[in-house]
Amino acid sequence: MGFRMGIVGLPNVGKSTLFNALTRTAAAQAANFPFCTIEPNVGDVAVPDPRLDRLAEIAKSKQIIPARMTFVDIAGLVKGASKGEGLGNQFLANIREVDAIAHVLRCFEDGDVTHVEGRVDPIADAETIETELMLADLESIEKRLQNLTRKVRGGDKEAVQQERLLKAAQAVLEDGRPARAVEVAEDDAKAWKGLQLLTTKPILYVCNVEESAAASGNAQSERVAAMAAEQGAAHVVISARIEEEISQLDADEQAMFLEEMGLDEAGLDRLIRAGYELLGLMTYFTVGPKEARAWTIRRGTLAPLAAGVIHGDFEKGFIRSETIAYDDYVALGGETAAKEAGKMRVEGKTYEVKDGDVLHFLFNA
Repeated sequence: MGFRMGIVGLPNVGKSTLFNALTRTAAAQAANFPFCTIEPNVGDVAVPDPRLDRLAEIAKSKQIIPARMTFVDIAGLVKGASKGEGLGNQFLANIREVDAIAHVLRCFEDGDVTHVEGRVDPIADAETIETELMLADLESIEKRLQNLTRKVRGGDKEAVQQERLLKAAQAVLEDGRPARAVEVAEDDAKAWKGLQLLTTKPILYVCNVEESAAASGNAQSERVAAMAAEQGAAHVVISARIEEEISQLDADEQAMFLEEMGLDEAGLDRLIRAGYELLGLMTYFTVGPKEARAWTIRRGTLAPLAAGVIHGDFEKGFIRSETIAYDDYVALGGETAAKEAGKMRVEGKTYEVKDGDVLHFLFNA
């Protein structure tokens, strides 16, 4: 299970530079594990996780296959996108297809790069895009409510539920807040997700700063951090120019470059992890001499559903899972030693998989 993150932003904020760095990084990784660039504006990248390399080293795995996530470079947005201005209709359609939004905000001054609004104000930029998404949602809700009228009168339970949820979203949108501000009951979660409202998408604000501010951020990125905290959203500071340079270097050169810039790791790694965490995703591992592999699941996933990520038959015929915590696997030096030390547990259908678990599933074919 992977997920799709749409990269959005106004023109000239560094969105395409960032996406190009991501795809070049992914292309460079292709020698070590499966990678594909699906289209010119879509690319799969590995989720960085040093635990996987450590497990592969212990198990002497021949192949390492990390978890992946997909980035989608969505067309630049302008005011009026909700009414079809610029590439508005394409922009909105593409956003409906992603699981989360990485909103790139310009937090750097550069006279050679013109801002579409003639000023550098990341908060105003964020509001521009949020407003367009809210307007598009309101228009969509009005149309849907009209189409539901007959079914609601006929007592269709599904239509009644949809109407109730749409009206709840409409109320917060008319109050100037995104639809994600609605508190959704667990019984309504599936129907709510099915509405596919644009402003229900989780947002990660990406502060694109000048090279000198890559390590510590600047005054503009601090404003974005405050806004994100107020909204309960996530944010990450990154320099797209630095990431573009890093993406063209080999591993040794990258390490040297990062040290010179005073950075502990590439900003793209932080961006990918932040996106991974934004949707409440986590990783479990399968490890053996053939391969060490990371699998993506949502937090709270039970063992049978986790097994189903590998293959549907694993979920249908699930019997039990043999489970070793990552720390135990590493500390004891592998599966055999962990088993001898009593650290391999047998877990059933109600087991909630933990981040970092090393699992082996037993199932009926």
